[in-house]
Amino acid sequence: MKNYKDSDYALNKYSGGIVYRFADGIVEVTLADYLAENPGKTENDFRALKELSNNIYLMQAQDENAQTKKNTCFDELDETSLCCEPSPEDLFIDELNAQEESERYERNLKTARFLLDKLTEVQRRRYLMYHVDGLSTWEIAKAEGVNQKSIHECLEAADKKIKKVLASG
Repeated sequence: MKNYKDSDYALNKYSGGIVYRFADGIVEVTLADYLAENPGKTENDFRALKELSNNIYLMQAQDENAQTKKNTCFDELDETSLCCEPSPEDLFIDELNAQEESERYERNLKTARFLLDKLTEVQRRRYLMYHVDGLSTWEIAKAEGVNQKSIHECLEAADKKIKKVLASG
């Protein structure tokens, strides 16, 4: 018997007998075995049984192929979430989270405005250029036509003032 590992259908079809695959091995019932076990049967009965066995294995292989085509790769599951309706619980939790985030944003914005109001106009401008615009102290110094060291000292003074206000508040 040839070694057909991939398919029970191929294993059965290309062997001389009827093949049964079990977890612990493969059993082949040959024509001689069949006739010895069934004295009232003929070679034609064996061929009919073999044909029936082939058809059953073929249907199983076709069903497995059809099912395999329906299987989805884990990487593709993200796309299916777009066509799903979220549960009421998820919607409620998302709404609460959005409300909390909005309230937190408003508190942070209010705190930032309060702290920026404590700085001098020069400190506020340089602080925003450094922390919001992402400019370096060298770039700010060049833009304002001053020494880089004075920008650095100004930012340190602004940080110190902000920390002092936060500590007292």
